Amino acid sequence: HEAAVKSDAMWQVLFFVGLLELGFLIKLVEGTLDGSGDVGFDPAGLKENPTEYAMNQVREVKNGRLAMLAFSGMLHQQLLTKQGVIEQLANFKPIM
Repeated sequence: HEAAVKSDAMWQVLFFVGLLELGFLIKLVEGTLDGSGDVGFDPAGLKENPTEYAMNQVREVKNGRLAMLAFSGMLHQQLLTKQGVIEQLANFKPIM
């Protein structure tokens, strides 16, 4: 972090993230912001079929929930065993 700050690389990151937020800022100024996070960026045409789009939204939410559950399991494993997940895999011994 300190090296990135000293070499001014953090300004590049800030500028790029600012570019990513440009669509949001335009909608904010126009007053068309509806709170959904949709800024109209759809180069793959995923919204052409509304039924498939709705199913993909549900899949994305379920995927996010599963990822949070998996991370919670990894965290609890580390707290209980005092070893990281990678350390435990390296020292894996089967039960039988």
